Amino acid sequence: MKPIRIGTRGSKLALFQAHHVAALLHARGLATEIVIIATKGDQVLDVAISKIGSKGVFTEELENQLAERNVDIAVHSAKDLPSRLPEGFDIIAFTEREKVNDVIISHKKDFPALETTKKPLLLGTSSTRRIATLAYYYPQVRTTDIRGNLQTRIAKMERGVCDGLLLAYAGVHRMGYDTLIRKELSLEEFIPAVGQGCIGVEAHSSLAGPLKEAIQQAVNDPATAVCLEAERSFLRVLEGGCSIPAFALAEWKGDVVHLRGGLMQLEGKERLYDSFQGNEKEAHSLGIKLAESILKKGGDRLLKEIKQSIDE
Repeated sequence: MKPIRIGTRGSKLALFQAHHVAALLHARGLATEIVIIATKGDQVLDVAISKIGSKGVFTEELENQLAERNVDIAVHSAKDLPSRLPEGFDIIAFTEREKVNDVIISHKKDFPALETTKKPLLLGTSSTRRIATLAYYYPQVRTTDIRGNLQTRIAKMERGVCDGLLLAYAGVHRMGYDTLIRKELSLEEFIPAVGQGCIGVEAHSSLAGPLKEAIQQAVNDPATAVCLEAERSFLRVLEGGCSIPAFALAEWKGDVVHLRGGLMQLEGKERLYDSFQGNEKEAHSLGIKLAESILKKGGDRLLKEIKQSIDE
């Protein structure tokens, strides 16, 4: 069998994820080849993600290579995947999920506690969800937009652009920067982005059935896939992407899938939230129920405001 060609972005974190998937495939006796592909999100670093566009910022070019059969699968951070994929594409596997929390990292060892500090703090992040959540719970903390791979962001922080960075634990941990973590943020306040902490494997419909099944058996974690089905169905109803400060987390405990999530006003002035639970077969419908509840609570109004703000 020919090596499975794995398409990936070229950052160290993206390559870590691609090699992780490759290792899972190797464990099943499948050979692989890593193919690096540059995406719009990697090339445009002087514009906020929300202004580039929410659909396919980190995926479009990889999907082009899938469609042209230059690669067999593409590996993504699941949180970068649009809520709706183009026709002919599908996520065929989700890896076992890493810890989902957001964290603050800093080069300053005496980094103050958010809850009690009276010092002016400036945190770097390009996430509308994190900016809005910070503004809602910690309005005394300011933010600045910082783009680039993790190493680039850390270098900017160390040059004094900001006091710390607000990031996903998974990426910080995978890159070995645990010693820079100054605070692990509560899941009660900072509910993560849909798919955070997980790696998604995307394929085109032209991928041969036996090869698709072999990849799924090697890579897919069933429990994570159930949780992501609930989260992604929520985001799909909202038609959300990187520019929407939506959040959702599904956890499968015993026989019950617990889903909680919502939507923020861009400047953190309003937070809509709800939760639902059911069995694993109801995962998809749980996401729909959550989205419909959020829309009824005022989410439809917030989404209009958010889209108008982004288009300006």
